[in-house]
Amino acid sequence: MTSTASKLSSVRLPVPPATMLKQIRAEKERRAKEAERQRIAVDAERIKARCQTLDGFIEEFWSILEPKRELKFGWALLAMCRHLTAVSEGLIQFLLMTVPPGMMKSLLLVFWTAWEWGPLGRSDIQVLATSYSQPNVLRDNVKLRRLIESDKYQALWPLKLRDDQNAKGKFENTGNGFSEARPFSSMTGGRGDRVKIDDPHSTETAESDTERDTAVRIFREGISDRLNDVTTSAIVIIMQRLHEQDIAAVAMQLDIGFTHLNLPMEFEPDRACRTYVKGELFFEDPRTVEGELLFPERFPAQEIDRLKKAKGSYAYSGQYQQRPAPRSGGMFQRGDFEIVDAVPAGGQECRAWDFAASKAVPGRSPDWTVGLRMKYVDGIFYVRDVKRDRWSPGDVEKNLKNTATQDGQDVRIRLPEDPGAAGKADAATKIKLLAGYAVTTERPTGDKATRAKPASAQAEAGNVKLVKGPWNDTFLEEVCSFPNAQFDDQVDAFADALNELALVEPPQVMMFMTTRNRS
Repeated sequence: MTSTASKLSSVRLPVPPATMLKQIRAEKERRAKEAERQRIAVDAERIKARCQTLDGFIEEFWSILEPKRELKFGWALLAMCRHLTAVSEGLIQFLLMTVPPGMMKSLLLVFWTAWEWGPLGRSDIQVLATSYSQPNVLRDNVKLRRLIESDKYQALWPLKLRDDQNAKGKFENTGNGFSEARPFSSMTGGRGDRVKIDDPHSTETAESDTERDTAVRIFREGISDRLNDVTTSAIVIIMQRLHEQDIAAVAMQLDIGFTHLNLPMEFEPDRACRTYVKGELFFEDPRTVEGELLFPERFPAQEIDRLKKAKGSYAYSGQYQQRPAPRSGGMFQRGDFEIVDAVPAGGQECRAWDFAASKAVPGRSPDWTVGLRMKYVDGIFYVRDVKRDRWSPGDVEKNLKNTATQDGQDVRIRLPEDPGAAGKADAATKIKLLAGYAVTTERPTGDKATRAKPASAQAEAGNVKLVKGPWNDTFLEEVCSFPNAQFDDQVDAFADALNELALVEPPQVMMFMTTRNRS
């Protein structure tokens, strides 16, 4: 019995095919890792030398995070690396990079932190990373951890992560550094030596005033408080432009020292980017030909043509050209406005007013009061003059009366009437102030874009001309940025004046009209 049991125990049962396959794969993987460790050991000095630059580090470690995707490196990515390096060297404290989608911006920030911790020997740097999307910022934090824990990285820079704080939302290293990922809407309490802001706006909500204003408020009121040291800690924003008043615009308006690297997909000579560090030229867009592409290795001309058709002019202009309002115009195009020296005799004239709100909105620049004078003769609308200022209520009434006196009684006056009893009373006060002049009031209905459509159609048809004056540039900049511009007061006055003159009454009726209220 014992002999039989002994014989049975010595018999080896065949290994199932699936198990054998797993064993073979495991052995291949073990041998590959061992070969890689030996290669790194032999080639360590060369790899470390290459990784002294951020772009060299990315090229060396790209396959760790993107094993199946080829790395395409162009001058634009080198420019982005160079500016991040300047942050690491303390030459730039606040960096804003506005770039098109697909420019590796999220991965670039991942590699940057790993580079500072490893090759630069700055494992004590504490990082607060944020984006509009919590899943996105968590995804990138996981990628950073995967890169740090890779055999290759550990063989060269044996930086260990702490067991007691090693979650995908936040992990710490033994050098006292950490990387914490938070959604942009929940930044309270977090601090870092590096605050990395990757696309703070969503393409789906950037057009919403409420959503965008909330993001801007968070940025203005909270981001500066997220720095460990206000004199040395850095803020890096990398994003695509989505609106005239997005966080990129506000960052520049605050004038707190942001260096702005602006890289449109197609080169525009009049917007060629130049950055300066310590008062000296640091970078200049190397392109010289209008329309020259930013990254033809990845985005060839045929792909750009497809994107333009798919995105439309508004989205393409903001996301890819970093100019939220198309340079050639949205509803209005610069080429449609001819500038002339004088206007012909005859016709009818109107001065339309748009008054700034009496109460300022916190966090936003106050609106303007605008009075636009237009003449309509022989089917052409001539914008003769634009008065624009931020007057007090008392100054508004004084300038309203003075302008009417200067224009003369032949120029009709159109005023907006706000809803409600207060709006009606205010309109009545202004009408009384303008006794003796032909005044009409109109209560605006519908959205601003709808009210501007007749003016847009006339401009496109070549029926609107501007009389040469110092107000031309400001007027064109606002009108041709509509509806994405910060201000639209001149557009409202322009549309109202044109709409008023399009309803010109016969001369014999105008002779007996003093005021007419259509509200």
